[in-house]
Amino acid sequence: MNTTAVVFYVIGACAVALLVLKLRRTRRGAGGAVHDRYEAAFLNGGPARVVDSALAALHGEGRLVIGGPGLVWAAQPAAVAHDPVERAVLDHHAAAGHGALAPLRIDVMRHPAVQEIGDALAARGLIVEPRARRSAIRWSLGLGIATLCMLPVTLVLTIMDMEGPDMPVPFVLKVLPVLAGVLVTAVVVGSSAASRLTPAGRRAVAAYGRGPAQLGDPGTLVALYGLRSLPDPLREQLATAARTPVYRPRPQRSHRVRSGSGSSSYDDAVLPVMWCAAAAGGETGGGGCGGGNACASGGSSCSGGGSSCSGGGSSCSGGSSCSSSNSCSSSSSSCSSSSSSCSSSSSSCSSSS
Repeated sequence: MNTTAVVFYVIGACAVALLVLKLRRTRRGAGGAVHDRYEAAFLNGGPARVVDSALAALHGEGRLVIGGPGLVWAAQPAAVAHDPVERAVLDHHAAAGHGALAPLRIDVMRHPAVQEIGDALAARGLIVEPRARRSAIRWSLGLGIATLCMLPVTLVLTIMDMEGPDMPVPFVLKVLPVLAGVLVTAVVVGSSAASRLTPAGRRAVAAYGRGPAQLGDPGTLVALYGLRSLPDPLREQLATAARTPVYRPRPQRSHRVRSGSGSSSYDDAVLPVMWCAAAAGGETGGGGCGGGNACASGGSSCSGGGSSCSGGGSSCSGGSSCSSSNSCSSSSSSCSSSSSSCSSSSSSCSSSS
């Protein structure tokens, strides 16, 4: 039984080392400072906080007006955008043909200008890419369950060991330290992996908040402190839009739907996506929300049923396959250009060529 105990210790030490190494790999990166309010907003609240920050800035400067009930309209015929996120807001608002605030927020969240902020932060090791985070959590959970399942095995081996004439040290006491160590490591690593921010990310966003930020700017206030920093009625309008489910028409399908199937003409409510990070080329990749990407929002969907977009580094957002209203479903379709992004304002996915 001493040899079996040694095997337990060797396997346990290897499992702990691999789990810790996996956690370290998900949080590697050069680190660095937060560059602007949008990076601070992404670290604090994901794409939703980024979009709210841009909307608050546009409203505060009078370029957009946000009013009740959940409507947005341009205060100027051709409002000027100061950055790519503001340009995404203005483009989606102009292309939508309506002034609804809730759909506008969701469309801009999926825009590459917003999604790529998370990819840049992940590349610098300030935030953990969703797929890598979920993988570390699954490994921790699996190792913890395997350790608990080994307890009955150790009890059986203990009984077998005590059947002899001698009274050796119970086998379960021999291997209890390694089992406890593996279980504690699985719990600690799983808890650490559940956090989106790395220690470097927490330090960076805290330093940005202590720095010479423009606290009089509504966009910066939202980035650092959320919607509670805004006065009413703007705070209530944005908070209501965040809670409002968005329904999108289902795309027309070529096949005939059987009568009496009970299918609705609308997909389920589109929930706000937190971050759809491209996983091409490693654990982090180019930004966007589409085919093979991972979605960090619980229960939300990044792409329509079975849809996908191809093209190295490309991404889908807005009215393309990120929303349930469109799809890139044909085998011959693609989001062309290896470096471009598939967005509602600049490109589209065709079902066939």
